[in-house]
Amino acid sequence: MSAKFTNIFLYILFLLLTNLIIFIFPGCGHFGPEHAGILKTGRIPFAVERKSAGNFTVQFTGNSIENAVLTVAHSTKPDRILFQSLPGISFINAGRGRETVKESRGSFKIEDRIEEFCAEQTVDSIEQDKIVAVAGSLLCGGKKIGYRLVFESASENQLRFTASLDDPSYNRIFLTFESPENEHVFGFGEQFSNFNMKGKKVPIFVMEQGVGRGLQPITFVANLTAGAGGDWHTTYAGVPHFITSRLRSMFLENTEYSEFDMSDEDRICITVFSSSVTGRILNGNTPADLIEEYTSYSGRMQALPEWTNNGAILGIQGGTDAVRKKIETLTKNNVPVAAVWLQDWVGQRRTSFGKQLWWNWELDRDRYPEWEKLRADLKAQGIRVMIYINPFLVDVKDKQGVKRNLFEIASREGYLLRKSPDNVPYLIQNTDFSAGMLDLSNPKTRTWIKSIIKDSLIGSGADGWMADFGEALPYDAILFSGEPASSWHNRYPEEWAKINREAVQESGRDDIVFFMRSGYTRSPGKSSLFWLGDQLVTWDEHDGIKSSVTGLLSGGLSGFSLNHSDIGGYTTISHPIKNYHRSKELFLRWTELAAFQSVFRTHEGNRPDDNWQFDSDQQTIDHFGKFARIFKALSETRKTLMQEAASRGTPVDRHPFLQYPLDERTYSMRFEQFFFGPDILICPVLDEGEEDVDVHLPAGKWRHLWSGQIFGESSKTVDMGIDAPIGEPAVFLRKGSEAELLLLEKLRRERIIR
Repeated sequence: MSAKFTNIFLYILFLLLTNLIIFIFPGCGHFGPEHAGILKTGRIPFAVERKSAGNFTVQFTGNSIENAVLTVAHSTKPDRILFQSLPGISFINAGRGRETVKESRGSFKIEDRIEEFCAEQTVDSIEQDKIVAVAGSLLCGGKKIGYRLVFESASENQLRFTASLDDPSYNRIFLTFESPENEHVFGFGEQFSNFNMKGKKVPIFVMEQGVGRGLQPITFVANLTAGAGGDWHTTYAGVPHFITSRLRSMFLENTEYSEFDMSDEDRICITVFSSSVTGRILNGNTPADLIEEYTSYSGRMQALPEWTNNGAILGIQGGTDAVRKKIETLTKNNVPVAAVWLQDWVGQRRTSFGKQLWWNWELDRDRYPEWEKLRADLKAQGIRVMIYINPFLVDVKDKQGVKRNLFEIASREGYLLRKSPDNVPYLIQNTDFSAGMLDLSNPKTRTWIKSIIKDSLIGSGADGWMADFGEALPYDAILFSGEPASSWHNRYPEEWAKINREAVQESGRDDIVFFMRSGYTRSPGKSSLFWLGDQLVTWDEHDGIKSSVTGLLSGGLSGFSLNHSDIGGYTTISHPIKNYHRSKELFLRWTELAAFQSVFRTHEGNRPDDNWQFDSDQQTIDHFGKFARIFKALSETRKTLMQEAASRGTPVDRHPFLQYPLDERTYSMRFEQFFFGPDILICPVLDEGEEDVDVHLPAGKWRHLWSGQIFGESSKTVDMGIDAPIGEPAVFLRKGSEAELLLLEKLRRERIIR
């Protein structure tokens, strides 16, 4: 190949790659800092007086175009800046974009092409009349379009802002504001790979988290076969909300796709696929204050019924005899059981992915004969029954013993999503089969599916269920309401939760629990419990046990205060390249971790026969029983924490930053340690073969649970290593706390400790 040809080839490749980057990474970040936009003052003089919106002040200041900034502060601390634009840089930009969305089994890839960008902003007026309104123009090529940025008080510590464009054909709006290099940014709902998002671009679009999420070779194989490998940022419950190490916080009210670009060290740029954006700037003195403010909008999770504290919730499949056999085994071994979760109550089918369910929400009496007697016998032992539902329906014409084919009914009545204007259902591929998805924008659909929940689930005697899925609304679906699916996609899991909540309320029962994996901003106020979805049965940081801890702690900042993971993980893979099967050691360590969560629940996984289970051998039964008793011993503390979650939104399981925001060591933590309330510190062993762990103790005196030894210093933090063999994970109790006294008393009574 000649040098000239080589150079031409490399130049063409460079152009292709450059364009590819613009396509793949939507938002203002791909323009680079030098193209973020120029701020022009228009007719506004510098050093504008402060304008008031409730307890907040808004000011546009500067003595030259190079240092003009818009700032927001709170009247109680006027020198503490809650929001500030960058000197001389536009804080609002707009553009026209065209997104390409590829969907596969609930996984989405969004590529955006910005076809026109409005690079210059003027500030022409700042007016005050109960609200503060900033108005001006954006220069889009040779055209000017008007914008308006309105600030209004939403409450004592919440400032609502709305930025809108006069020309709605500009369907991208960008907000850019200052965030110094040493400011760390946390939150964004359940994030499974990272806790600190500074330096990253975080898209907010609920979807399947993926299989692998970067772990190889499984991610490559999942992408190759089904486009379902996921990435570090893919999540069932992304939320446009953050809290920073400087105790600044903001969230968006929009439901359209958004992206938070923190890749430039001095700024955050938010992209929203809309011609307007609404959000709130929050004021608070601690992370807990900011969570309280945020959850006053998102809604707060209510305390779970008493029975959930009584022991393990056992995920069991196989029918009546299998349930009886496993309960008998655990009863003989003094394992406290709160409930059995029988997801296969509707019948089970085999697919290429493993064992899956028939999505037709009626009891399979061939699989569960004498259902009523089974429930009565379990109730006599103090054991509740939980089952399963999701917003999909499959055609069950090939299934034996079906009383009602719900898919046929929903198709005929127009209760399913459509892909074209006719009434043909939009079929979504799952594994080896396709399913119709309920159109929750249709009031008749909502009434109908609530009647199914009340008659088939609650009517069967269930005390709760997994309300699965909710993240797969296709981008091109046609909704009954006529609203675009693009703005309904993130909203769908909120509405799915609301329907389950309403069905429970209409039933008149207050002891039912349903748990969900998908969620968005207002899901916490509608759901009774969350779980962290389908982790791989591995030790991995992207899609294994470590990722479940990171997701638990990040979600807690965004209102997901009652949360837990499948003990042992869920996704099991048998493949010629590599098997991913649950090991005994992984199950034992995950059991230890789960004792310090909102509920203590197992899952057999999608391939139960390939996974280690709670009754696989006597050592595992004994270990599982020990930590089920520890979970139960924590019931009084857990109830207190759930009451706090209901009143303030504070999570049961807390990242160290929430408890110690001034401790910079906490900023880099992901899964290494966490708090169960303020007084119990857990440092789990999350690596195969390890029997010790590093601990960062906050200032104060801390009792090691197993040895009783006191560690720590009153005035400073302590870093140390501690032995943590299987059965004795590193757990520390704040000396003199009520949690310490309660737990020690109960564990001594149970003879778990001396």
